[in-house]
Amino acid sequence: MTGPRLTPLDMLARLVAFDTESTKSNLPLIAFVEDYLKAWNVPFVRIPNATGDKAALFATIGPSDRGGVVLSGHTDVVPVAGQAWTSDPFALRVADGRAYGRGAVDMKGFCATALALVPEFLAARLETPIHIFLSYDEETTCLGVVDGIRRMGHDLPRPIAVFVGEPTGLEVTDAHKSVITLTTGVYGHEAHSSKPALGASAVMAAAELVTELGRMAEDYVRRGDASGRFDPPYTTIHVGTINGGTARNILARECHFHWEFRGLPDLDESEIPARFAHFADSVVLPKMRRTAPDARIETRIEVSVPGLAPEPGSTAETLALRLAGRNRTIAVPYATEAGRFQTAGIPTVVCGPGSIDQAHQPDEYITLADLEAGAVFLRRLAASLAA
Repeated sequence: MTGPRLTPLDMLARLVAFDTESTKSNLPLIAFVEDYLKAWNVPFVRIPNATGDKAALFATIGPSDRGGVVLSGHTDVVPVAGQAWTSDPFALRVADGRAYGRGAVDMKGFCATALALVPEFLAARLETPIHIFLSYDEETTCLGVVDGIRRMGHDLPRPIAVFVGEPTGLEVTDAHKSVITLTTGVYGHEAHSSKPALGASAVMAAAELVTELGRMAEDYVRRGDASGRFDPPYTTIHVGTINGGTARNILARECHFHWEFRGLPDLDESEIPARFAHFADSVVLPKMRRTAPDARIETRIEVSVPGLAPEPGSTAETLALRLAGRNRTIAVPYATEAGRFQTAGIPTVVCGPGSIDQAHQPDEYITLADLEAGAVFLRRLAASLAA
């Protein structure tokens, strides 16, 4: 049984045409991929989210009685609103050796190449299978792979290695930082600003908390990066938004701020929230409750994306280095879904075509040379897994 033969560029044009911003459904794209795989008689499993408006997809080319190498890519993209695109971001434009479109490099280029090479994977008579795993919500939570990962080793094969195809210029990445985003609500008591002893200002308390986060950030700068591999070479803490109060002359009843930290792989992810909570409970809250007994401070974690830690000599690292023709690994400061796989005990690296510098930009692009390099990498993979 044969289906349509598409080049990686043709497939990329098809995928870019689907507006899969993270706030929207990716089901039309998934349905297109399913029809394509059916035409090639490739088995797949759709893995819907809880609400049914999005889905991941897991396909297997080659033997179905064993685990193989997963090619993992996300189908969602970041928004285009407010960006100065010179052409329709959801219509692939090719010019000057580049293919422009939202998601072209991050990371529909990798997904398109893996899908376009399905006929070649089938012809290779694989002894070890290649799995294609397409996810959703990577740009917001990295949770779109979790349900599929839970099923690996149960009703889905447990892979021997995972290649997450984020754009690394085909450098083999074995380490990246975690990302944890949090929101803190400070709740005081309103009073006239001329009588501060009658209330407690949530804004003033929040300012103390934000200042403490600044002190903590400097502490992590001094602590540095023992591995010497990251840029910047330390765990970062950042406050992104703050909002509170109703008027200049009213002690604020509420104040909320959003913050994040990006931790080196060896950071215990509970450390920073615990330090922050200790300061809030032992310093700020007692001061507020002297004049407002019901004052409170509440922090919740919104998103927690685990980092990727080096696993020297792992199956994924060894294979990827050989296929990419590299003799060393690199570390990157941004987060990916790779940490989710590693947390489940599956050897994982990040390795894909193109440059992260072009991701999330207006007129995002992948070069045609990078697209071809990605195809060469995956052809080498197929040859290495063939009987």
